Amino acid sequence: MPEVELVLRSRRVVTPEGTRPAAVTVADGTITAVLPYDAEVPAGARVEDFGDQALLPGLVDTHVHVNDPGRTQWEGFWTATRAAAAGGITTLVDMPLNSLPPTTTVDNLRVKQRVAADKAHIDVGFWGGALPGNTADLRALHDAGVFGFKSFLSPSGVEEFPHLAEAKDLDAVLAEIAGFGGLLIVHAEDPHHLDSAPQQGGPAYGNFLASRPREAENAAIARLIEAARRYDARVHVLHLSSADALPLIADARADGVRISVESCPHFLTLTAEEVPDGATEFKCCPPIRESANQDVLWEGLASGLIDCVVSDHSPCTADLKTPDFAEAWGGISSLQLGLPAIWTEARRRGHGLDDVVRWMSAAPAALAGLSSKGAIAPGRDADFAVLAPDDTFTVDPAALHHRNQVTAYAGRTLSGVVTSTWLRGTRVYDDGTLTEPSGRLLERPAAG
Repeated sequence: MPEVELVLRSRRVVTPEGTRPAAVTVADGTITAVLPYDAEVPAGARVEDFGDQALLPGLVDTHVHVNDPGRTQWEGFWTATRAAAAGGITTLVDMPLNSLPPTTTVDNLRVKQRVAADKAHIDVGFWGGALPGNTADLRALHDAGVFGFKSFLSPSGVEEFPHLAEAKDLDAVLAEIAGFGGLLIVHAEDPHHLDSAPQQGGPAYGNFLASRPREAENAAIARLIEAARRYDARVHVLHLSSADALPLIADARADGVRISVESCPHFLTLTAEEVPDGATEFKCCPPIRESANQDVLWEGLASGLIDCVVSDHSPCTADLKTPDFAEAWGGISSLQLGLPAIWTEARRRGHGLDDVVRWMSAAPAALAGLSSKGAIAPGRDADFAVLAPDDTFTVDPAALHHRNQVTAYAGRTLSGVVTSTWLRGTRVYDDGTLTEPSGRLLERPAAG
């Protein structure tokens, strides 16, 4: 056993067994033990005592659009990973689209890895993309280390990443991925329901909401379930917005369909009723829905039907957020704010930090097969977020590390201040200050 170099103490350490006072020992970037708070400190070890601040496992965000290379003016690995570190996130998995090239071949993956290599302040992995016509590239991408494959059942918004428009396209992708035990993650909205919905445009949020009805999500999820059942494929529903789909998912799981589901901070903390006219910083697809729908999403989280909460950070330049909801780019920027946003609402609804850690660290790590992440336990990476859970702050866009300071959370008062973030036992964020990049590029574990 290597000698212990670091001991992190807190009166509130969130472990898989619960929250308790503890001392966490670290050697060579790995957690070696979780001991009683007042355990004897090994000779030569440095001690950091956080008192009543909570020690959490570093968050894992498996849904981030970094947009690098090609649309780096929208974000980029340097700014995205700085914002993530400031938000207590120690691992992110980058989405395959909105970059040029998209991550749809091994060559394109290598381009993205080269760009990210010296810019990552935290650990970074990559999803591949599943498109009509690239089925022959999927196994090679899997072998090259992507964590799974993203596809759209409706138009993605960018020409270079077409959706699986026909049933045969989804079938071909699922048959191939099931053959090597991979994972398909899906933007589930049905294009026929979208095409038949009223498309009025303009600054009124109600018109935009009507253009992306719940039925579009429900129908697409039903289609995905049936295809996954046919091929015994493992599938994951991205950014669930419609609570009406939860019974479909529950029934599918009961029947043995291997389906998981995520939701996002904006669906769980923002409501359609509060969106002002022209406030397209609130626009995303699928959309933020009504408060009654949000209540049912929280019930799904509490019951375990919704597995995890991840950002779907999808930024753009300010000029693309025009006041017309039909024209504005759809995406919420929340990479730095997800933890306090969720903690604020979770606490109000009677949930604890144990729940937040399960949703935002343990479950996303499990989704991606990152067995070294997601828990404060011996053998795991020494990745931590230190949170002052009772402190509050008001969101000032100018204080965010995102490249573009556009956020639907501007002016909101949130509970939970991230005071430091640690990556493999090294502090990478400290009360507003970030170190030089030290993140690693991750690949899917070979057995995953």
